Amino acid sequence: MQNHKAGFVNIIGNPNVGKSTLMNAFVGEKLSIITSKAQTTRHRILGIVNGENFQVILSDTPGIIKPAYELQTSMMDFVKSAFEDADVLLYMVEIGEKALKDERFFEKIKNSKIPVLLLLNKIDTSQQEVLEEQVQYWQQQLPGAEIHLISALQNFNIKGVFERIIELLPEAPPYYPKDQLTDKPERFFVNETIREKILTYYKKEIPYAVEIETEEFFEDDKIIRMRAVIMVERDSQKGIIIGHKGNALKKVGVEARKDLERFFDKQVHLELYVKVNKNWRSNSNQLKRFGYNQK
Repeated sequence: MQNHKAGFVNIIGNPNVGKSTLMNAFVGEKLSIITSKAQTTRHRILGIVNGENFQVILSDTPGIIKPAYELQTSMMDFVKSAFEDADVLLYMVEIGEKALKDERFFEKIKNSKIPVLLLLNKIDTSQQEVLEEQVQYWQQQLPGAEIHLISALQNFNIKGVFERIIELLPEAPPYYPKDQLTDKPERFFVNETIREKILTYYKKEIPYAVEIETEEFFEDDKIIRMRAVIMVERDSQKGIIIGHKGNALKKVGVEARKDLERFFDKQVHLELYVKVNKNWRSNSNQLKRFGYNQK
């Protein structure tokens, strides 16, 4: 394929800087779930954008944290892998932010041999004077990076950044079929949609103790029938997820079904169950089962 560009563009940054919003804006589909809570993204998710002469493979990674248990260690392994195969690195920060939560990752960005675009997000919430100070600060911190001002939520300058990404990509044939949107299977998006609702409707530790497993996924011409299990770590968490007379679980199911019908563009029947899977976040075998600890 003559003069065709293709490559991996990996998005990294601290939690809650808007990486998933940016990813979805680039792709034009909701691939990464978005909530106001930290650590919403647990996996590395690829979104593929195709044009006649390019293929941009975007990678949304978990927000950078200092791991406190086995699951978080696995999440940071996904971030490490994003440094290994990137053709372009997008380092996303927000107004007032000073550094990554992990100094080693920041040093990797500083010493990167590949193009780094520093995206200063949420500029719609800031005054011009503050913006100028921030740009000056980041120019000093990362003199080798290009700085772009954006608002992922308001779609400001997203097109400009995307065009710059294409310019920086190497010439290469497409890595994936041209009609492919992501590397994840359908069940992954069912799991993530349900988890997003739990992150939205439950407080404190509950969302972080939850993992979803879609056990059944049957599709015919008119409807998709799904059955998913919500895993928690303790019996008390199971009671909270279900709620009084099952009302809390019902709300999660109704809202998840609405989103899944939009995503699949088809009627969805969703059954939800809750099971206790003790200390799964610290159990390497369980983490492997749920798609973590892949190395």
